[in-house]
Amino acid sequence: MQPTTPEPYSAPGKAVWPTVAVPGRPGHAPEAAPAADGGAPDTVPVDQPAEEAVPEPEPTYGSELLSELRSQIAQFVILPSQQALHAVTLWVAATHLQPAWQHAPRLAVVGPAKRCGKSRLLDVLTETVHEPMLTINTTPAAIFRSITDEPPTLLVDEADTIFGTPKQAEKNEEMRGLLNAGHQRNRYVTRVVGNDHTPHRFATFAMAALAGIGDLPDTIMDRSVVIRMRRRAEGESVKPFRSRRDTPALHDLRDRLAAWARPLLDEAADMEPVMPVEDRAADTWEPLVIVADLAAGPWPRLARAACAQMVTAEAEAEEDHPSSARILADIRRVFVAQREVDSLSTDELLHHLRQDLEGPWAEWGRKGLDPRELGSLLRAFDIRPGNVRLADGTQRKGYTRNKFLDAWRRYCPTVHPVGTGPARSEG
Repeated sequence: MQPTTPEPYSAPGKAVWPTVAVPGRPGHAPEAAPAADGGAPDTVPVDQPAEEAVPEPEPTYGSELLSELRSQIAQFVILPSQQALHAVTLWVAATHLQPAWQHAPRLAVVGPAKRCGKSRLLDVLTETVHEPMLTINTTPAAIFRSITDEPPTLLVDEADTIFGTPKQAEKNEEMRGLLNAGHQRNRYVTRVVGNDHTPHRFATFAMAALAGIGDLPDTIMDRSVVIRMRRRAEGESVKPFRSRRDTPALHDLRDRLAAWARPLLDEAADMEPVMPVEDRAADTWEPLVIVADLAAGPWPRLARAACAQMVTAEAEAEEDHPSSARILADIRRVFVAQREVDSLSTDELLHHLRQDLEGPWAEWGRKGLDPRELGSLLRAFDIRPGNVRLADGTQRKGYTRNKFLDAWRRYCPTVHPVGTGPARSEG
């Protein structure tokens, strides 16, 4: 007897999805329709600006709502660019169409230090996204038990306290796994439930916004629309957010967004927009571009421009500023604090790094950063230990200051000694 395949789940007003979706297999996406004249398919080349390919479509009511939402966000938070503001606006609107998406883009709101507006942005998101679920002190088990066919929008503040050090990351590995798996539809976790320990599958698919100091784990950043916040400059001002005064207007806007989006679920699920990027970046940005195409007006152009520029910027940042650059800045502070000595032994350098209470090195691994792990971090910058002569005339394994000069110029041009100067900005 052949096993039967269950029918796709379909509830009234919801997009229909197959039981298992496997992107990349033949027939997963329909081929482009041939042109009426028998020539090339009617598609727009990826590198051709949208505004040159087609005239700007007539704006819909959704276009007005997106513009209103963009203005509301800009009242309370200064985003790093207009493209970032457009992206956040579209991401919020996309949360109201989650049943239509193949991928649930993360919004990574990161900054180099405190007071960059990360938490304030999350305040505004909480009042405008679909069914916000704040994950403060919430276990992964509680989260995936809360994810249904109508998933909430997960909001994670101070994500650096979850993933900031290897010890923290190891402790919260299940949370990272949930966030990674939940980027794509039909990725489940299996847990035993009840007194008889019956295996049960729990869904993980849900959009999520995560805010924190420094970059999040690479696996999360790679699935995210990345917003790199920065402190307000002199002369920049925003309206203070006051729940009693501001929440009613945001809720009214949220409800109007949901009412506009809901009838468009099936249409959104069937759309396959031309994207300016490929692979995972296209998967992540596709819901935002679809929302823009549904809204019409200037939004299709703005969405694709934001997508292309922000994805390119992240690719360049990944090349120029790898996450281990934090160790370079902290080592430079040690040398500055030691009056720019020519060399330091490995043991002495590690001692000073572990003494920095603001740094991650005391809790790096099981017993703090050790010589092997230090060497591994620095090897990416072509810096290796050797025999060095110390101030007392002895020789020991260590590092000479001149080996760091080129890397310092490239990755951390301005630093202050440990415990002095302004707050660190390396992560």
